[in-house]
Order: sequence, then C-alpha cells, then structure tokens
Amino acid sequence: MNTNNQGPLNSLERMSDFSFRAMVFVMKIEDFFWRRIDARVQTFGIRPGMTVVDYGCGPGRYTIRFARLVGEGGRVYAVDVHQLAVREVQKKAQQQGLRNVTAVLAGGYDSTLPAGIADVVCCLDMFFGVREPTTLLTELKRIAKPDGVLIIDDGHQPRSATLAKIRASGQWAIAAETRDHLTCTPIF
Repeated sequence: MNTNNQGPLNSLERMSDFSFRAMVFVMKIEDFFWRRIDARVQTFGIRPGMTVVDYGCGPGRYTIRFARLVGEGGRVYAVDVHQLAVREVQKKAQQQGLRNVTAVLAGGYDSTLPAGIADVVCCLDMFFGVREPTTLLTELKRIAKPDGVLIIDDGHQPRSATLAKIRASGQWAIAAETRDHLTCTPIF
C-alpha cells in the first residue's frame, strides 16, 4: 500500500469519513437489491492476465469483481484519495483471498503508479465530482498503456458534460459510447 502524503487536492475533493461510510451503506443496499454491477463489468472487455486500475475505487465494489476477471495472472490497482477506501479494499481482498489487488492511497490526482501500467483504467461513479478533469484525465492517460483503454461513466452529470470534459482535455478519444459508459483511447 502506498501511504504517501495527501496533497492539497485531497482536501478539496475528499469526502468526510461520515459521508464515505454513508456512501458505503447506500452501495450495499443498492448491490443487495439491484445486482447490476456484475453484468456491468462484463461489458468492459476485462480479460484474464490484464492489469486494471480502478481509479476512485471507493469501497471496492468494482475492484473485487475486476480481480476475479483478471485472475491470478492479472493485477488490479485500487486507487483512492480516501484512507477509508484503501482500508475497505484491503479488507475485502483479504477476506476473499484475492492476492492480485493492491490498494493505493493517491496524493491528489497523482495515483503514484508507474507510467504505462494499465491495460484498462476504470473511472466509475466519480468523474462528475472531479474539480480538475483535465488534470485527472492526464494522469489516467499517463498510467494507461499506449494501447490501453479508459472506461468512464457520467455519474451524476449529463453525458454532454462528460463528453465536453473529455474532449477539452485533449488526452482521450471516444472509441465507443453506450448508455452505461464511454470507452476511450489515449491521444498521442
């Protein structure tokens, strides 16, 4: 686990511990009644042996599923600015015997991961709250392999806002668009 110093961006965008715990509670209820997450991740093109970065992983609701998809030959990096998220992911991975998950505490937008590490970068349920989307999208491009992809969704913003932010960054091209998410490729 990375325990680097939290940068100033964390204080701007990191939710309170209470809000994080409330979010986790709501997600547990959602996942109990609506089992859409499993079906959703099947559409992301994640295969055994891949390296996946779950950026803004929260409590790991996607991370654990990604770890199962990539198998023992793959790796999942669960990145978040919130220490409680890192702890929750570590706990879940340990409880489920998943040794292919590494939880990483980000310093602001800096994931601290090596450049070009990820086959797939997932940015789910969080892009709407990012204050500096170009900075984030630049970091996501840095950690993606040249032939890697970004899976990103709208969250609580209109699709037009998501598309505008991605296009304005100059970092990613829209390769595919579904009602659920966008698949993007890096622009070089």
